[in-house]
Amino acid sequence: MIQLNDIIVKFGTFEALHNINVHVKEGEFFTFLGPSGCGKTTTLRTITGFIEPVSGSVFMKGKDITHVPIEKRNVGIVFQSYALFPTMTVYDNIAFGLKIKKMGKKEIDDKVRTIAHKVDLSDEQLEKAVSQLSGGQQQRVAIARALVTEPAIICMDEPLSNLDAKLRVQLRNELKKMQREFGITTIYVTHDQEEALTLSDCIAVFNKGYIEQIGSPNEIYNHSKTEFVANFIGDINRLEDGIVSGLHLDPGQNHFIRLERIRVRRGDNSAANAEAPEGSASCGGRLNLEGTIESQEYYGLYIKYYIQVGGQTLKVIEKNDGINIYGPGESVRVGISPADVMSYPQSGLSGIPAETAAGEAGEQSPLSSN
Repeated sequence: MIQLNDIIVKFGTFEALHNINVHVKEGEFFTFLGPSGCGKTTTLRTITGFIEPVSGSVFMKGKDITHVPIEKRNVGIVFQSYALFPTMTVYDNIAFGLKIKKMGKKEIDDKVRTIAHKVDLSDEQLEKAVSQLSGGQQQRVAIARALVTEPAIICMDEPLSNLDAKLRVQLRNELKKMQREFGITTIYVTHDQEEALTLSDCIAVFNKGYIEQIGSPNEIYNHSKTEFVANFIGDINRLEDGIVSGLHLDPGQNHFIRLERIRVRRGDNSAANAEAPEGSASCGGRLNLEGTIESQEYYGLYIKYYIQVGGQTLKVIEKNDGINIYGPGESVRVGISPADVMSYPQSGLSGIPAETAAGEAGEQSPLSSN
């Protein structure tokens, strides 16, 4: 559907994108994820035609569109700020692209009202000025305006970032539902890891103009290819020497484990809880260590513990069953399996070539929005 081949983008002497290669399948919800200045928005703008690469090619449905003007790419765009016309009615905002195409009045009316219904905008709201709508309603208008021209793909640049946390969660669920119903290929830009994991069929993780990893949410989270991805996606523990030695892991690598992969049991001598002697490996190679609860954060569905174990503090998430809840100072037994550990070379945090990463250490991207 959409293919980027060896895309390089420069702004003056600054190379913002380094040989970007991406293949987005038809009907896929594909997310560009990464911190500010990593290149994700620059890549999106290269697809839409706002930016032309210095080398490389952009293909849509097998056709080279690298030098095709924006208006001829058949791409719908939802901007971070929505870019709506505040003094125009909702109806006129949605109809704008159709009027540019010089469609008939009846055809425009049919298309506007059909798409408005699909994104849950009422006839009454269609007559209001955009400025009279809430943030969530404005987002629906922006999506309707992008979809009404029946684009081959829709590109969204952080469309939820201006909303409050509760509305963001509500609308991202609606967004995914709409995307499935329309079946439209979607490219989505965000810095929010939870948003990416929740919405996406596939994720590309960006860092300093490179792509660190492309994969499903499960692959990105549970099988992170680089240390940068492991640290950027969700919370994680870095294991220190004492635990690394007990697990018989390579001391020449950096080792990490997700919070929910660590097991916690009460630190008593009952047969139900005593898995193995301190510091030993039990069935399946699990290392069992004595620990002490330092503190806890109560989230309702789960509880996050900070546990002093083997000379370091481990963060652990346990499902809240309402019974096994541990308080500060309580002794516990902590179980870690080597199979749950992700390990990376100590040479660097990312998959970026070492010489390039070193050369860019002092550089700042001229783009603040990507």
